[in-house]
Amino acid sequence: MVTLPTEYALLDAAGIKFGRTATSRSDAVDQVGRTLLEIGAVEPAYLPAMHERERLVSTYVGEGVAIPHGTDEARRHVRRTSLVVLQFAEGVDWGGNDVRLCVGIAANGNEQVGILASLAGVLVNAELAAQLREAKDAETVIRILQSTNEESDQ
Repeated sequence: MVTLPTEYALLDAAGIKFGRTATSRSDAVDQVGRTLLEIGAVEPAYLPAMHERERLVSTYVGEGVAIPHGTDEARRHVRRTSLVVLQFAEGVDWGGNDVRLCVGIAANGNEQVGILASLAGVLVNAELAAQLREAKDAETVIRILQSTNEESDQ
């Protein structure tokens, strides 16, 4: 496990996967949900709520990134706040947008606000967003997210 500052203890190398392929947005959401389940962040009931969220509003946020997560009601199925990162090098059609990176979020309460703020710090910087999409190892993903968080603390 890669050690991160407290804000990023919710992301470790076990939740970062590269070289994924998905046949559809639904397939990508399934893979993100299964990864959250594998790391013990959520109960199985959280996964259908991720699809429900996607039906309500697209989780595409720009720069080739989507942030699949469950509905507000599904928070009761979150065991611990966590992030997972799945890279889809060939891209996934996300309602007409090309997604190369999914950042899955499982959050209790308002914790996702801080998570989204940190991700926004990456996405407003096209160079950092590209580095995140094209990362080849977990340490790079963590370094990019960590450096953005450190900059926002200054």
